[in-house]
Amino acid sequence: MNAILERLSQVRGADEPPLLEITIGEALRRAAERWPDQPALIVPFQDVRWSWSELARRSDALATGLLALGLRPGDRIGVWSPNCAEWTLTQFAAARAGLILVTINPAYRRAEVAYTLAKVGVRALVAAERFKSSDYVGMMEDVVPQISHSAPGALASPELPDLRTLIKIGGEPRSGWLAFDEVAAGDANQAGRLDEISARLDARQAINIQFTSGTTGSPKGATLTHRNILNNGYFVGRAQGLREDDRLCVPVPLYHCFGMVMATLACVTHGAAMIYPAPVFDPVATLRTIEAEGASGLYGVPTMFIAVLDCPDFDTHDLSSLRTGCMAGAPCPVELMKAVVERLHMKDVTIAYGMTETSPVSFQTSLDDPIERRVSSIGRVQPHLEVKIIDAEGRTTPRGVPGEVCTRGYSVMPGYWNDPEKTSECLDADGWMHTGDIGVIDEAGYGNIVGRIKDMVIRGGENLFPREIEEFLHRHPKVADVQVVGVPDPRFGEELCAWIRLHPHADASEAEIRAFCEGQIAHHKIPRHIRFVDEFPMTVTGKVQKFLIRKAMIEELGLSVESTA
Repeated sequence: MNAILERLSQVRGADEPPLLEITIGEALRRAAERWPDQPALIVPFQDVRWSWSELARRSDALATGLLALGLRPGDRIGVWSPNCAEWTLTQFAAARAGLILVTINPAYRRAEVAYTLAKVGVRALVAAERFKSSDYVGMMEDVVPQISHSAPGALASPELPDLRTLIKIGGEPRSGWLAFDEVAAGDANQAGRLDEISARLDARQAINIQFTSGTTGSPKGATLTHRNILNNGYFVGRAQGLREDDRLCVPVPLYHCFGMVMATLACVTHGAAMIYPAPVFDPVATLRTIEAEGASGLYGVPTMFIAVLDCPDFDTHDLSSLRTGCMAGAPCPVELMKAVVERLHMKDVTIAYGMTETSPVSFQTSLDDPIERRVSSIGRVQPHLEVKIIDAEGRTTPRGVPGEVCTRGYSVMPGYWNDPEKTSECLDADGWMHTGDIGVIDEAGYGNIVGRIKDMVIRGGENLFPREIEEFLHRHPKVADVQVVGVPDPRFGEELCAWIRLHPHADASEAEIRAFCEGQIAHHKIPRHIRFVDEFPMTVTGKVQKFLIRKAMIEELGLSVESTA
């Protein structure tokens, strides 16, 4: 059987070390016992510096406060806020009390948050008061007008019949809302009950609902268990060599798996400190925090690393403390990885690949990989997981032949919350999660992502993968970032379009970019349409929204709706 798999694009991870068969609450308790006085959470903009023992104590207090409000194991509790200490407290307190944490995108507006709360029946919501243009309290009071006339914890609304309790982080008292600090003070009368509940929890129980981006329809709530996400965080940290004396700078949003799993749960299982440089990503704050706190690790999506490297005062910061970290969330250009290793001193940086529905990571490079492998692949399959590449007929492809990536193992979600139809569309009867990504596995078992099935461009019958062309254009010394999409064309069906963001103070022309491509890549891979832009449409997690680029080009080129079908 192994000889067959070596010829086919199907790989299995190691069986060691064993999976963690504990809950997140138990993991925090063990961290507090093992590293009681070690720093756990550092949030400079809130003046927070908590040890593992203090984080555990505060999380337990908040958990008793939530139980005193009438919340019971299995109830859903939402958190709608930028990064802050209260976010992480809520994550651990919910896990300790068996509440299912619903992580809500802080960029959501009224309709989106109303849909999310209703879809999974959120019973309590922890929300920031406001941040920049987002008035969270005001939006909630627009969605549920009864809030200001309700006693705290006794909301009754036909719009959101399950929602009972609203908890506000910071700010002045507000009618209908409980103050976070008041709930976080805890209720000693619930301490015994909390211990009883925690003792009965099972690692395979649901503990988190993460909503997908919803770019092709209404967002779906991926339901994840303690076992799913705790183990994934553990193995991610292990692959990058995370240690108990490390300090991990976390500019990625906590509401996403990158923040609350790959960072928070990696730290709790390895004893490293979490550092939040700002409520949302800020490259200047990130650089300053790395230097001030002596951060040894840094996480980010490619666009974040590009922004950090392009900061005008980059060279004025002492970043010599950096050693490790992780780049994930989007395809990682080879030239960018080289710059991260050289300019950020991150010789142990890793690349990770996955998706929310797989908790999220399934492939990751490791410190044992040669540097050329770590900058040019997504590594090998993680322990206790299995991945295969299939063609359009569902057959496993030979090594080196691209196809759809499918993942199976402990990390795969049980399903989408109360949505068996959507679940069955991507999760088959044999437990394989069909990712929609196009990937390839080489003879040595290393993977790479070519693109998304929906992003593949078919030009005159040729299948073109935007990722390949983006990688090539990243070699141009003036190109900071590039995104390639397909746009309709009456002759070839589709043509390539490249949106290019140049390095600061650089200047280039379309002719220069095309000349750079001539003789280096096939003529049909040279983008017909080239546009220079200052920014790309982005999600709050730093992912580029290619469908909006395509839409903008369709409008600019005056293409009819019929020609885009």
